Amino acid sequence: MSAQSTPEPVIAGPDGAGPRTGRGRRRKVPSKGRRALRVTAWTAAGVVVLGGTGAGYVYFKLNGNLKSVDINQALGADRPTKIDNGSENILVLGSDSRSGSNEKLGGGTDDGSARSDTAMIVHLYQGHKKASVVSVPRDTLVDRPACTDTGGTAHPAATGVMFNEAYSTGGAACAVKTVESLTGIRMDHYLEVDFEGFQRLIDDLGGVPVTTTKNIDDPRSHLTLQAGTHTLNGRQALGLVRTRHGVGDGSDLGRIQLQQAFVKALIDQVKHVGVFSDPKKLYDLADTATKAVTTDSELGSVNSLIDFANGLKGISAKHMNMVTMPVQYDPSDPNRVVPETAKAQQVWTALKNDRPVPASATTGTAAGEAKGVVSS
Repeated sequence: MSAQSTPEPVIAGPDGAGPRTGRGRRRKVPSKGRRALRVTAWTAAGVVVLGGTGAGYVYFKLNGNLKSVDINQALGADRPTKIDNGSENILVLGSDSRSGSNEKLGGGTDDGSARSDTAMIVHLYQGHKKASVVSVPRDTLVDRPACTDTGGTAHPAATGVMFNEAYSTGGAACAVKTVESLTGIRMDHYLEVDFEGFQRLIDDLGGVPVTTTKNIDDPRSHLTLQAGTHTLNGRQALGLVRTRHGVGDGSDLGRIQLQQAFVKALIDQVKHVGVFSDPKKLYDLADTATKAVTTDSELGSVNSLIDFANGLKGISAKHMNMVTMPVQYDPSDPNRVVPETAKAQQVWTALKNDRPVPASATTGTAAGEAKGVVSS
């Protein structure tokens, strides 16, 4: 995930035993292509940082940081068929829990509840040489299916509710169930990053440079930026990916455009961060990343996450296509959007068949008017 340095850090064996040196096996330093992939979305930053750092030498400490949820057990067999063509689909969520230390980080409810503030479906194509990322607006009105959360509590179906209500109702399992119902595509994995973890990751990286073409002033997300180039710290970066009232038409669609622009800036920054030359930075990033993420149970160990990241090493930033699920503003409520069914189906059909998302799928759909406000 960053430039190489000498000597290479000592790596523990896969069983967590002592370090292997001399002729023992060492983990290879990631290539530039692998480093470039490390952030497919801000909500996945924690895992990709971990996957690029080669942090096996603190396996037990980092493994103890991880949180995981058993999505497969909660949802059972009533799910879309797993597509066995070498592709993978991952639901990535950024959660805005107001409990604990997250409470002081931003607006929304203050009762300790949580919502999926950001949702992205990441599709890794066969061979893992390219990816498509589809953002799902949290204000999209959907029909949420009945679901059972990971604690075993059943939740009845609901009609015409906001997409992020699925997460606040039944957590990760109900969010996955809703996405699978919406798309007809099975989610192979689940990754979640919370507010505090995201902010700390950006600070550990030393900030992310961005250029704003317009002034941004949004007290609700605690962000004020003059037009120009800035190196955003964690608090500012969090404000940027959450702001909706300071740019564009004030919609969630505008915020998604800022998030996608920030991802590109973050990818550029990650390629230039000197992790291996600074052992403390290496450890801080890995420690923060593993504390920041919640995964499905299949990714719930350091070894599993590293193996997962290894499968992404062939993808570079230029091979990631980022789009927003086709929607239109709800005629009865301009603060909500509804799926543009025919165009959205083009997106889901393309991903099911492991094909690129056609340009026609997103042409003429609601956009949010914030494009170009932020550039790397």
